[in-house]
Order: sequence, then C-alpha cells, then structure tokens
Amino acid sequence: MTLSRRELLSTFLGAPIAFAACRNGTMRRFPEGQIVGQSEALGHVLRENRTFEVPPDNWESKKVAIVGAGVAGLAAAWQLEREGFNDIVVLELEKTAGGTSLSSKGDPVGYPWAAHYLPVPFRENTELISLIEEMGLVEGRDAGGDIVVKEQYLCRDPEERVFYKGRWYDGLYLHVGESEDDKRQFVEFQRQIDHWVNWRDPAGRRAFVVPSVTCSNDAEVTALDKISFADWMHQHGLTSERLLWYCDYACRDDYGLKLDQTSAWAGLFYFCSRVRTSGVESQPFITFPEGNGRFVDHFLSRIGEHVRRSFMAVSIVPNDKGVDVICLNDGVVRGVHCEKIIFASPVFTAPYLIRGFRDDPPFAASEFQHNAWFVANLLLKDRPKQRFPKDFPMAWDNVLYESPSLGYVTATHQSGIDYGPTVLTYYYPMCHEEGGRTKLFNYEWRDLADVCLTDVARPHPDIYELTTRLDIMRWGHAMISPRPGFIHSGIREKAMKPYRNIHFAHTDLSGIALFEEAFYHGLRAAREVLTIETPRP
Repeated sequence: MTLSRRELLSTFLGAPIAFAACRNGTMRRFPEGQIVGQSEALGHVLRENRTFEVPPDNWESKKVAIVGAGVAGLAAAWQLEREGFNDIVVLELEKTAGGTSLSSKGDPVGYPWAAHYLPVPFRENTELISLIEEMGLVEGRDAGGDIVVKEQYLCRDPEERVFYKGRWYDGLYLHVGESEDDKRQFVEFQRQIDHWVNWRDPAGRRAFVVPSVTCSNDAEVTALDKISFADWMHQHGLTSERLLWYCDYACRDDYGLKLDQTSAWAGLFYFCSRVRTSGVESQPFITFPEGNGRFVDHFLSRIGEHVRRSFMAVSIVPNDKGVDVICLNDGVVRGVHCEKIIFASPVFTAPYLIRGFRDDPPFAASEFQHNAWFVANLLLKDRPKQRFPKDFPMAWDNVLYESPSLGYVTATHQSGIDYGPTVLTYYYPMCHEEGGRTKLFNYEWRDLADVCLTDVARPHPDIYELTTRLDIMRWGHAMISPRPGFIHSGIREKAMKPYRNIHFAHTDLSGIALFEEAFYHGLRAAREVLTIETPRP
C-alpha cells in the first residue's frame, strides 16, 4: 500500500512534524540523487540455497582467504601482512571495501557513509595504538604514558550542539530550561557513572573498557545484561525527561536501539568504557572529513593488492585438505582452495554460507540480531543561514532533540572550512518500528529523501535551495544489537572458537559495533591462523 506524504512523515518523524510539514502545502524542489551502495539483491542470493559449479580453470589456491573487507577483515589482512604472511586473498561482496567504515570522495571534502570517529585509545590498547602510530597521527606521549594525538586529527570545537524548540544550544545534554529535579537527577546519574568507572573486580579488571574482551566478568557486572537500560534507570529513580532522552540518544547513536531495547550493560558501557577515571572527560575523538574511511584507506595502502572487490562468497566448503570458497564475480563462478578461512562477514550469514553448519551448528547464529539504518549525504552549495544571531554555531555533530533521527555530522568541520560548500551526513536508525529492515527496503529514494529534508528543514528552512545532491545508503544489517541477555549469554564466546579451519572475526562477536572491537577480532583471528598454520607440503 502506498503511503500518503503525511503518513510517510508520521511513520519516520512523528505526527507533529508531519502535520507541520504538510500544512505548508506544496512540495519543495528536490535535488538530484539516488540510492547507492549495498546490493540487496546480491545479499539475497545466499538465501536461495543455490548450487554453484566452478569451472576447472577458475580455481586458484591461497593459504588463507578472508571473507569480508570490513574493518575486521582488513585488520586481519593487515596483521598477516605485518607478520610477513602474504599468501592471502580478501573477498568482498561490494564494489568498495570498508563495510560500515566506507566513505566517498567529494567536493570540497570526502564524507562517511556510517562510522565517523575513533576515540583516542588508552595506553593499554597497544595494538590499536600501533595502527595510529603507523598512520602518523601521534606526536608523542604524555607524563602518564598515554599517546598524544596531533591536534589536527582531534575533533575541533565546537564538537556538538542540540536543536530544541527552534534554537541551537551548546553540547548534547540539554541544560536550558532544566528544573531543580532535572539537575539533581543528572548529578545522580553522573554519580552512578563514576561508580562504574572506578569499579574494579578482585583481579583489578574494569567493569567497562575497550576492547570489551578485557571487561570484568564478575557477577555484579554481568547481571546488568539481564535488564534493559530503561529498567536500570527506573530502578535508580532516574525519570527526568531530558536525562531519558540523553541516554536514549546514546543508545540510538552507538547501537541503533532505543533505551528500552538496549542491555543495561551496553548502556553503561557507552558512558564508562572510554573514561580513564571519574571526574575527567571521555577520551577525545580522532576524526577526519571522510570519517573512518581514512583507516580503510590506510589498510588498503598496505594490503590492497590482496583485496578482490565484487567477489561474493556464496559457499564455504570445509574438507579434508582445508576449505574451499566459491564466489560469484560479476556473474562468473570462481573458487579458492584454502588451508584456512577468516570469516569476517556478519555472523548471522554463517549458516547460509558454510556447508554443514546447519547440520551440526557450533553456535546459534540466529541470536546475532542486527538493526537497519539509512544514511544520507547532502551536498550543499553553501551553509544554512543562522536563523537567530545568538544561536550556537554549526558544530561537528548537530543533533535534533525532537526527532527520532540522530541529526547530521558536518564533513567540512574537521578541515576548518567554515564557509561555502559543505557535506552533511544524516543518520536515521530504524528502531522505532517492528520490521524496520523490511520497511526500509520498501521505500524509494524520493520517500527517504523527503524524510531527510523535512527533518533537516526544521532548523534549516533553506536546505531545499542549498542542497545540490542527496544520495542515500540503506544499511539492512548495519549493527549488532546488544539487547538484554545477549552480551553475557555465552553465545559470543562459542562463536569465537574455530570451526573446521574457519576462524570468525567480526564486531558481532563483541555484541557492540565499534571500530575497536572489529579491529581486535581481526587481529585475534590473524593470530589464530598464524599460530596453527602449518607449511603446505
């Protein structure tokens, strides 16, 4: 059934916003644009359970094949290359490598299609620091031994602002108009965060830290995974509307879930894992105009010769000699004989790809549930006009308080380009409806562009005149969902164990979709392969 414009906008933005937009009458001028990126049709080939025969001349041999060129797969290849292990191939379904860290070239700058920053890691995360140092982002160490990142790579001020009732305000938490009870609850919330930041188990492990494999598994910590973040807040008497919004935004931002859909463990992880000690700010962000695409480009500069794009793995066949991978490459069936596989694709695809997996499942792949997003990049010929002289100026992250979207990130902000053309990256997690993934792919470009422009037009009425192009990427399985009961269910640990010469590496295995987690699992799988790899006769 085709929705009216009011029904469409109500579905995505809520009835009040839809009513206000439709009350204005005629539709505004739309820019050029299209849906780009991920191929839904190719992905559905896996569900068809088809049989593919590889012509004899289309086989090749590699010691290790890596399935998936997201951050985990690229990190695995990078680590193998650093160890002098070059007999590898990286097979990527899409035409562009990077997974949710991919980016596009643009004018005046490049721009991200999903992940767009990396918090500065603690000194203990030596492997991630080695990558940052290799990229030339570090200028030294401070007195405590933590790295000092060059200033031009740290998010510049102003970092964030929030749009509320027609005005822009500094920061993300909305202090304007707060009551005494709001203030008291915010202080109490911060006290709870400080408690968990300082908490240590008998072995000295933190409750929450990146990568998450180093978190404590003490019962006091794991119990937090049994309830939602909304329930945890209710138990602590935290009912302030603006505090609930703040925490709900955090869940939507990092997990694509609402407050009541998110594990309390994951909610607290968001606020605690990147704070060294109570009373100090969270770690600053490393960011670039193209977001985490800069890391992808660096990986490719090291291992790009091993990456095969438009190579869709359709069958992985363990056998006595190792593992065979069968791929579709622009309609041609090709195969790779391997000794080992690093499976760096989303974990839920394992039963569709790995022959024999369904007959004797080593873990419950269906428990790895993902959520859907759409991301729009708006290319503007000039900056939106500031409506009120005293409004807080455009920031890197620009959040809309009265919207289910996450607002937009300004790509030119980090380059210090504060005037003229820019690119705004708009994020919308499909967490407000049942069946969000199916519904997302039922909408056309114009529908989603209308949602995006209507939302952004509330703070920027001139957005229609300024936008010269608007492209959209639909992420059907954007991020793993850390819903209550998943993180500490034991399922992730089972999925980390090798299965018939197949080693799993994906951020799914952490239950939280962060660059640091994908990087960790890529390196872990590479180490496993190197440890048990035996020379070919």
